[in-house]
Amino acid sequence: MDSKRQQKVSRLIQKEMGELFQRDTKGIFGGAFITVTHVKISPDLGVASIYLSFLKSNNQNAILQNIRENTKQVRKMLGEKIGKQLRIVPQLVFHIDDTVEYAANIDKILSGLDIPPAKKEDEENEEE
Repeated sequence: MDSKRQQKVSRLIQKEMGELFQRDTKGIFGGAFITVTHVKISPDLGVASIYLSFLKSNNQNAILQNIRENTKQVRKMLGEKIGKQLRIVPQLVFHIDDTVEYAANIDKILSGLDIPPAKKEDEENEEE
């Protein structure tokens, strides 16, 4: 369970990183639509794991690699935005958010199950 401070910092970083990817870094990452889906911050507020979702992109791994190569520049830009609220800008670790694919896979599995309809209470009482 994250502390209130961790939750506040996570929301702040998520908001600012989302704006950063939408406005300031569009040219750097090939015009891909990058969404920050979740941010998890360490208890000491030193490391932020940022989960990204990509639209209008054929190769998510290539864009993620490009983001990782430019992490220093992205962190500097983030520091300019949140430097007044945080004493230290956390190290940024980027991940692909695969929850959409995971949910689609679960949906596919569940739709493939053959579940017989449940008996009504009246029918169960008649059988007893």
